[in-house]
Amino acid sequence: MPKKIAVLVRDRQGEALRMSVGITVMDDIIDVFILDKKIEPGEENDMNLDMIKEMELSLCTNVRDYEGIEYCSTEAIAKKLLDYDNILAY
Repeated sequence: MPKKIAVLVRDRQGEALRMSVGITVMDDIIDVFILDKKIEPGEENDMNLDMIKEMELSLCTNVRDYEGIEYCSTEAIAKKLLDYDNILAY
């Protein structure tokens, strides 16, 4: 039975995005939450973010007006986190 894993992206954005893509090989359910600020532009971050979208991982953010990413309030994210087996915070 697959595990449900949340990846919280905050300070170490590059590492968090890379891990989000990397742990998909285990066939678990991976949801990515971008918290408090937009992803810093750069080749590696852009590539991993594109891969996350291409792999159709759940992706949402508490940053308003983040084009192409679903908005979720901080309170809604906190409630969702109660349903995960593992939470990886970066």
